[in-house]
Amino acid sequence: MSEADFIARLRAIATDPAARGLADDTAVLGDLVLTHDMIVEGVHFLPDDRPQDVAWKLVAVNLSDIAAKGAEPLGVLIGYSLSGDAAWDAAFAAGLDEVLGRYAVPLLGGDTVGIPAGAPRSFGLTAIGKAPASGAPARSGVRPGDQLWVTGTIGNAGVGLAMRLGEIDANETCLAAYRRPLPQLAFGQAIAPHVHAMMDISDGLLIDAERMARASGCDITLMIEAVPLSAALLSVRPDVLDTRLAAATAGDDYQLLFAADPGAAATVRDVAAQTGIAVTPVGHAGVGEGIGLVHKAQRVALPVRLGFMH
Repeated sequence: MSEADFIARLRAIATDPAARGLADDTAVLGDLVLTHDMIVEGVHFLPDDRPQDVAWKLVAVNLSDIAAKGAEPLGVLIGYSLSGDAAWDAAFAAGLDEVLGRYAVPLLGGDTVGIPAGAPRSFGLTAIGKAPASGAPARSGVRPGDQLWVTGTIGNAGVGLAMRLGEIDANETCLAAYRRPLPQLAFGQAIAPHVHAMMDISDGLLIDAERMARASGCDITLMIEAVPLSAALLSVRPDVLDTRLAAATAGDDYQLLFAADPGAAATVRDVAAQTGIAVTPVGHAGVGEGIGLVHKAQRVALPVRLGFMH
């Protein structure tokens, strides 16, 4: 059973309005925003990744969901698999302390379990946030005519993974994007009152935009030439359509994708300037369903794989 198939079955169970139909990044219960993400060795991180970096990623991917709702993080609960390697576990704990201190988020509790020797490590984290007074923007709020924006740059983490695997020459910018993603908490909180919809880009820009379009019941057209790529990425990959499609499907970016009225463009740029976060308009919404791609005013076919899916 695929991830999508399993979630479809769970929708019949998750009928409380707080669950948002399992079509959003988080649950919203009153003024609380709740999310839970897991990471698994060999799927989300490599067996020889530093345990401090694994701890960072576990926290960051959950805080990224909180950021996508414009929420203020209140605390986290951890689920930890004891590996039998005391040095590894100690280094993970040190990394956990570092990342929680960086974002001033308290550890409130959780659970630990032992795993069989040699089994892949797996970890879960529940993050709790306080929704903004304007409400936590859902994926499902895109309106025809809206402009679509992204923060930061796209594709660095995918290239960073290729560097970790020894496939291309390494640079620190892309490696850092893979090892230690940065949740856009300040920007999410500042922009939330001005957007119609927002989510984080975790599995790839294309697949996440498609999820936003499907949840909103509209069409989203992305201009692939407008997708922001970093100088670090372009130092190892040529600026051609294939590079841009690879960046837009790689995942692990943890940037924000949001939809706003075109008349709010000046406000979006003001918030970007105030928070020091780059933003780029990458598309628009229309009547229809799903996503389409344009490259230099020409329609291009969607790739077979839009992004990562279990």
